[in-house]
Amino acid sequence: MRFVWQLVAVVAVAFVGGQGVTAADGEPWLQLAIGIPAAVLAVYVYRWVVGRTERRPVTELDLEQAPAALGRGTLIGAALFTAVMVNLFTSGYYDVDGIDSRSGAMGLLGFMAAAAVTEELMFRGVLFRIAEERIGTWIALVLTGTLFGLSHLLNPNASAWGAAAIAIEAGGMLTAAYVATRSLWLPIGLHFGWNFAASGVFSTEVSGNDTPPGLLDSSMSGPSLLTGGDFGPEGSVYAVLFCVLATIVLMWLAHRRGHVVPRRSRAGRVEATATLPR
Repeated sequence: MRFVWQLVAVVAVAFVGGQGVTAADGEPWLQLAIGIPAAVLAVYVYRWVVGRTERRPVTELDLEQAPAALGRGTLIGAALFTAVMVNLFTSGYYDVDGIDSRSGAMGLLGFMAAAAVTEELMFRGVLFRIAEERIGTWIALVLTGTLFGLSHLLNPNASAWGAAAIAIEAGGMLTAAYVATRSLWLPIGLHFGWNFAASGVFSTEVSGNDTPPGLLDSSMSGPSLLTGGDFGPEGSVYAVLFCVLATIVLMWLAHRRGHVVPRRSRAGRVEATATLPR
């Protein structure tokens, strides 16, 4: 029942926050004013429901760790997406004509903050964390990453390749960030930094969604394999490559720190698995 209560609580906050941000479409400052409080509310709801149902300190959302981990994650996520766009720019597939909408960028900041927090609490905080207890880190990573990718098939301009790319790059990298740190703050920061760079800075589509103009007045054209086509740069092989490399590094750190949970047999015994010492 803890799984049910936690999932229902997070989904409810995500739904209410999403409806509020969507209703403010076209009003960027109102979106900012709704999105940031929605993200904060989601954190406190998660801490409350997990604390009540599991009767333990909610260490994965330790508030003292939040500023440093969020900042670090945001910088890494933004840097990774920037690396994708630099490759597209130098290849001649992405052009910048100037500055577009500063206010639009602020609205997208609120929108992406709410989305990053609620999705990470749902997929990494509830689904992955509880699944990992039963089936181990690697199987839980694959299953919840696949589910995360499939959920993006509901987006406009979705495609099978786009969903697969999200499962590989986001489902893998964001889960690995949680496993390496055993904190949700780093994946939240990564998720936010990536999405805000995509929409709020480079003004590109995000997972098939056509977002309002961000900071840069830009255009993109070229082969879908490199640009991602209508799905956006997340469907680019550049994005998949950079995020897979980040996933490898994070899972290496997780092994070094002894954070990888082994798979259990049906009898409840831990099956042999290779992990490196801390």
